[in-house]
Amino acid sequence: MTSTSLFRLLLTAGLILGSSFAHGQERKRVVAYVPNWIDLPEFAKTIDYDKVTHINIAFENPKDDSGELSFNPRNEELIRRAKAAKVKVLMSIGGGSASTNEEMKARYDKLMGEAGRKQFAEKLVAYLEAHKLDGIDVDLEGPAITDNYGGFMAELSAATKAKKLLLTAALSKGYGGDHVPDSVLGQLDFLNIMAYDATGTWDPNRHGQHSSMEFAKEATKYWTGRGLEKSKAVLGVPFYGYGFGNAFRKSGYSYADVVAQFPEGHTVDQSGETIWYNGIPTIQAKSKLVMDEGYGGVMIWSLDQDVKGEKSLLAAIDGVLQPKKDGAAPKAK
Repeated sequence: MTSTSLFRLLLTAGLILGSSFAHGQERKRVVAYVPNWIDLPEFAKTIDYDKVTHINIAFENPKDDSGELSFNPRNEELIRRAKAAKVKVLMSIGGGSASTNEEMKARYDKLMGEAGRKQFAEKLVAYLEAHKLDGIDVDLEGPAITDNYGGFMAELSAATKAKKLLLTAALSKGYGGDHVPDSVLGQLDFLNIMAYDATGTWDPNRHGQHSSMEFAKEATKYWTGRGLEKSKAVLGVPFYGYGFGNAFRKSGYSYADVVAQFPEGHTVDQSGETIWYNGIPTIQAKSKLVMDEGYGGVMIWSLDQDVKGEKSLLAAIDGVLQPKKDGAAPKAK
């Protein structure tokens, strides 16, 4: 073998190994919803940006039937800090309350209708560009997913792709998911799968876990079974729980509430009489499921309900999805 042939062989082998390494090191997404009704400028200072890849600001909605979207000034500091940390920031529209507010629900249905959906999509894209956002997350749920949803998402997909902006959605198998056309799944950059709220404060007599491991498996299999690519399946996990019996309260419990009341609460999924949630072992198991099955990542609702330190659920996710920190984290798509 000549020296030239040997060089070419080594070069080819190096390219193959390099490609394999890069593929193996592709970072999983960690998508964190952050509500903008909290003290966002202060909270933005506390986020471990190296542990998240995407932040979804929740929520902004159309102010009127023209389709102009609201913008909370508190968003600005979070956008600035996240962008400086190379974290992608999306604006999330809708939210659970939009599905129960009759006026907002009717407004969305009109804006998504055939006559106005193109203009609405264009306004949303202009809004993203004006506020230096990386994309939009459509969190329309339950009765807000009407017959106009599929046509609107197709229009929004075309508009965002033309500007190289991200389009994602948050969807639940049991709360409107069956009204989403399969075609939408191919138009999304990824899907935030809401694998929680199997029960809750709305059904106080139905005690039990609202976000079990089995529920997570069922939810991911449902969407991938309908044609969603595994790499686009982002498994949603809750940073909150619900109380039943003597622990019942309408507002539920943040994970921070739980560990403040119960020193060992981070090690289990059930505390007191009785609060059901996800502790560190279950969050780790769900993160491992994502790794083992080749799913696209983990989604969090919501980041402000976590704690710092060794009891942090975000740190638990990070420890599974990014076990090695000896170099720069691979870039997420």
